[in-house]
Amino acid sequence: MSEALASLEPTFLSVGAGDDQRQIAIQQRASKKGVKGATFVWLSGYRSDMGGTKALELDALAERLGLGCIRFDYSGHGQSGGKFTDGTISRWLEEALAVIDHAKPKRIVLVGSSMGGWIALRLIQELRKQKKTPVIHGLVLIAPAPDFTIDLIEPNLSDTERRSLAERGYFEEPSEYSSEPNIFTRALIEDGRANRVLTGIVETGCPVHILQGMQDEDVPFAHSLKLVEHLPADDVVLTLVRDGDHRLSRPQDIERMLVAAETLALHNLP
Repeated sequence: MSEALASLEPTFLSVGAGDDQRQIAIQQRASKKGVKGATFVWLSGYRSDMGGTKALELDALAERLGLGCIRFDYSGHGQSGGKFTDGTISRWLEEALAVIDHAKPKRIVLVGSSMGGWIALRLIQELRKQKKTPVIHGLVLIAPAPDFTIDLIEPNLSDTERRSLAERGYFEEPSEYSSEPNIFTRALIEDGRANRVLTGIVETGCPVHILQGMQDEDVPFAHSLKLVEHLPADDVVLTLVRDGDHRLSRPQDIERMLVAAETLALHNLP
């Protein structure tokens, strides 16, 4: 990774009021003068942060192309404040909206990984309701997990997990990626129902490129096929990686992501 990337220091944005206020860590790369193209906005997955491999590779691509890149940590993640167990889709969506409003990019390509794909789709829905918003040039979704609490967690809960949710307000499960268990709260699951996107046509108004591993044990590739069915009006490309897992962090997977992101960031410019 470049020295310029390593030297980027986060800034902090206050989101929320009173006891609900939290400090959101942001790392923003400005686009170079005279360079035309969209700014990348990285949206991490559940329990992931802006220091992950894919996020850093996206930032390095922005540096090479002279484009802007915005990365941030949701509350309870990475360098941001707040408790992870307070996190919900609505709360993390509020933070994503606040970061974009703060940065004020003119044109963006949203790059969402896993849960970040859900946040990206909700972000577009909310931005479409506002008057002064960036032009969305494209959407790159990596193993997207929209509605994962409803479609992938709730139907598969064991009796023990249901009892833990009812009595303790959360349940835990071992994580393949960390020594700490994954924690899923009742608040997250209930809030997920209020943020469903796979209930009708999802109008993004931009080209969409989905990258999905067929060996993904966390988000089965059938879930991406379902998402495509809800994007009938959009220019959608679905790349199924036969031997790809959920993380899609191998060099060849990273290259697919970067090619998709670069194509969307530089397409259809004024």
